[in-house]
Amino acid sequence: HSPSTPPPQANLSRPIPSPQSMSRGGKLAPEVNRALFVKNLSFNVTPEELFDLFGKFGAVRQIRQGIANNTKGTAFVVYEDVMDAKAACDKLNGFNFQNRYLVVLYHQPDKMAKAADDLAKRQEELEKLKRQHAID
Repeated sequence: HSPSTPPPQANLSRPIPSPQSMSRGGKLAPEVNRALFVKNLSFNVTPEELFDLFGKFGAVRQIRQGIANNTKGTAFVVYEDVMDAKAACDKLNGFNFQNRYLVVLYHQPDKMAKAADDLAKRQEELEKLKRQHAID
C-alpha cells in the first residue's frame, strides 16, 4: 500500500523518519550500531583506500585494521552516525572491492567474546583428546 500524506494539522515538529531508516515498525534492528566489522579485505589495502570507500557513506570516526597474522584482512570502521553505518553495511556487504567480496557486519562484542570463549573451550577439549589418545 502507498504511504498516505499526513493531514495539514499533523504535528511536524518532530522529523518524519525516511522509509530507508525504518525496519520492523520504524525501529532499527537491535544489532545496528555505529561500529562495523569488515572481513575479506586484501592484505595490501591501505587506510586511505578504506577511508575513501567507507567515507562515501558519511563521516568516519575511526578505522582500525588488523595487523596480526590472525586479524589481517579485517578492519573495524566506526561512523559518527548510526544511519551512515547502516547505509555502509547495507551497500558494502558483498561488494567487490579490489577483486574480493567484502563481508561487512555490525560489530557485536558480546558475540565475539562468546566465539573466542567457545574456541578456547574447543582447543582445550582437543588437547585433552590428544593426550587421552597419545597423539602429538
